Amino acid sequence: MTKADLIEEVSRVVEMTRKESEVIVEAIFDSIVRSLRTGDKIEIRGFGSFRTRQRQPRIGRNPKTGARVEVPAKKIPYFKPSKELKDVVNNSAAAPAEPPAPEQVPNP
Repeated sequence: MTKADLIEEVSRVVEMTRKESEVIVEAIFDSIVRSLRTGDKIEIRGFGSFRTRQRQPRIGRNPKTGARVEVPAKKIPYFKPSKELKDVVNNSAAAPAEPPAPEQVPNP
């Protein structure tokens, strides 16, 4: 799913214009990014948590030339899914999709 698909889905579910849905999705993403930049942890119950992890400086290699390259220390964003999200993903993948049962209409 792309960001545009997500905006379309929000627009359809909440019955808003695409432009209004885009503002909502952008606001959520901007809030997450802003919090991560300041070092805060974002926790969304039932979905997961976003945080940053510190990577130590290291010596890497340029794959083209093989030359040694110093890679500086940096923070990386990290997402940890909640147990509920893991369960939903695993249970829906394990169970084969069953076609919906036809509705029974009582005979008058």
